[in-house]
Amino acid sequence: MFTGIIEEIGKVHAIATDSGNMHLTLEAPFSGELKVDQSVSHNGICLTVVQKTELQYTVTAIKETLDKTTMGSWRVGDRVNLERGLRLGDRLDGHMVQGHVDQIGVCTMITENSGSWIYSFQYDSSLGNITIEKGSITINGVSLTVVNSRDDSFSVAIIPYTYEHTNFHLLEQGSKVNLEFDVIGKYVSRLHKKSDAL
Repeated sequence: MFTGIIEEIGKVHAIATDSGNMHLTLEAPFSGELKVDQSVSHNGICLTVVQKTELQYTVTAIKETLDKTTMGSWRVGDRVNLERGLRLGDRLDGHMVQGHVDQIGVCTMITENSGSWIYSFQYDSSLGNITIEKGSITINGVSLTVVNSRDDSFSVAIIPYTYEHTNFHLLEQGSKVNLEFDVIGKYVSRLHKKSDAL
């Protein structure tokens, strides 16, 4: 479980494939503090640490993860938003984030807005995911508030701190991102579909 408050931007150091799996080694300031079997969110993807040194650590993604996220397109040198798992008793500054990416979205527009930025995204609504105005959304692991909610698109406002301390400053029109929709919204949507079927 995560909060969507990014701790560090890590750098992809090495990528290796093994059958359908991908082994990703990253450089991150907190590498030395990690433990094998610990969960870390990588652009919103929950992955388990399988090896570590003081400067780097390695995680493994299976085919299912590669098929449903942007991870399969990552390259050595890419910058990735990182967050370690939530500790009980910590403040929950973002929202409850599972680290389970629902689908990929595409950045359709970036607009400067008096010292901040408005990022707009489009997604395939046929998969049943929804946003609501002022609800929560996780984009590349970042907890954000939805504005301009539509059936297949939405926008978020990015303040300068988030712009500089996440990989949002690297996004451009056409960039693909990992989306995790609000877990409460997913349950409500599922219940609504079941009641409609009765």
